[in-house]
Amino acid sequence: MAFGLFGKKEVTNPKYIFVVGGVMSGIGKGVATSSIGRILKDKGFSTTAIKIDPYINVDAGTMNPTEHGEVFVLDDGYECDQDMGNYERFLGETLPEVNYMTTGRVYLEVIRRERALEYKGKNVEVVPDIPLEVLRRISLAQQKANADVTLIEVGGTIGEYQNIIFLEAARMLKQKFPRDVAVVMLSYVPIPGNIGEMKTKPTQYAARTLNGVGLQADIIIARASQPIDQKRKDKIATFCNILPDRVISAPDRDSIYDVPLDYEKDGMGDILCDILGLEKRTTNLSAWDTFVQQSKNATSEVSIAVVGKYFNSGEFVLSDVYISVLEAIKTAGYHQNKKPKITYISSQDIELGKLPLAELEKFDGVLVPGGFGETGVEGMIMAAQYCREKKIPYFGICYGMHMLVIEYARTVAQLLGAHTTEIKKDTPYPVIDIMESQKEVVEKGSYGGTMRLGAYLCVLQEGSIAREAYGKAEISERHRHRFEVNPKYIEQLQKAGLVFSGKSPSGILMEIAELPRALHPFYLGVQFHPEFLSRPLSPHPLFAAFVKAASTGRQAGERKK
Repeated sequence: MAFGLFGKKEVTNPKYIFVVGGVMSGIGKGVATSSIGRILKDKGFSTTAIKIDPYINVDAGTMNPTEHGEVFVLDDGYECDQDMGNYERFLGETLPEVNYMTTGRVYLEVIRRERALEYKGKNVEVVPDIPLEVLRRISLAQQKANADVTLIEVGGTIGEYQNIIFLEAARMLKQKFPRDVAVVMLSYVPIPGNIGEMKTKPTQYAARTLNGVGLQADIIIARASQPIDQKRKDKIATFCNILPDRVISAPDRDSIYDVPLDYEKDGMGDILCDILGLEKRTTNLSAWDTFVQQSKNATSEVSIAVVGKYFNSGEFVLSDVYISVLEAIKTAGYHQNKKPKITYISSQDIELGKLPLAELEKFDGVLVPGGFGETGVEGMIMAAQYCREKKIPYFGICYGMHMLVIEYARTVAQLLGAHTTEIKKDTPYPVIDIMESQKEVVEKGSYGGTMRLGAYLCVLQEGSIAREAYGKAEISERHRHRFEVNPKYIEQLQKAGLVFSGKSPSGILMEIAELPRALHPFYLGVQFHPEFLSRPLSPHPLFAAFVKAASTGRQAGERKK
């Protein structure tokens, strides 16, 4: 296929699927996109996925997690929306930064090119230049992956003003290559409680709104609390101008991992092959189905408390802020025939005495995830101390490792008043301090995209819990932080018994801190974010080791009461 507008391709006929939302946001476009990608990948097509966020923010790094959810970090260090994590988990792929774009990033690039005279003096306008930049980035992502099929999720919903330029990009691509572009609309089909009947009218309006920007849905995924019946499928088909078999039922499920199997029951893969002119192939979801069955057939529970600071959002609990952590725990459990029972605990409740520390005794393991700022910090430190003293398996990630080190410095190394300079600049013992390379960045107020980000190597100590878990001497993990263990206090902490079992190749940065198994079944903290590399079909080694220690400790009665 000639693709001269956007550059040459190795794939002769690359295909593109735009996934858009109708009626309301937050109903699972990211999971829908990921599930479609999984199905196509298991048909043998090379697949990649792109997320478009309609924010002026250049990336997701400066967004408040309690409003936007988790910031997901890629290998190359780009800070993205949490849906990029879903793509990587479902596809089992490592995605590059070009696969994520925001309105801000698109405009920034157009303005940069205009300033550099790359438009050769012509007028630069919102249309067509902004949609063309969107298409250029889509083309780059397709080329980088050499993908047969590129999925593009457009954030938000149809009809929102900020989505117009992205829908216009889809329209332009569809107009130029009608056989190579498909549009999938995910729409909510409500069942009002006082009516008791599934209503399709909101979906009809959404379809017509999509028509209003020059696009016609090829497939409509009907999200609802229960499976959609044939009568509603026929009604949606009639009034939304599609074939009845192209209305895909997407009922609520206990697990997001059921979704690809649900879609395939309705023939999603073959329907897309028909629409896009792809070769008909058998979908081999056997490995995925095996994992799903493992998640359903686990015979025993392992109870994990996640002590975090971002759970509360008004009157609601926001678990999306730690979504990769939660999914990594679940995956590790399922592969060990365990059903993780996860409880969210606000560290501020511990700090303020609303939740007694003794409540942690109820759990097989405690995990303290990443974060920033002073809210709930002392509660995390108290949890770390309680888990150390009571031999409760403890896993600290990034900030959770800092809390482990601070607690150990105060209580065991007798560095009274030890703290992180992120919270207390005048602490007498700054055992956690800002990285040397970050000082100038912070002084200049340059916060966006400037942390230590992305994949870095780490060397593991022989005989350590970390080395045993990974089964190799050198690893690569993704980071997102400005503060680190202060090199000035490493010797003192080591003399007090803390083991730094993972270090940067230079030996300067402490990447993993742990206690020997002779002293504790599992007391370990990492500076990086291992949750970003956990996959449904391959659990992360540290999460697997943590879940195993939690399960074993409970069964063997090893904990000291």
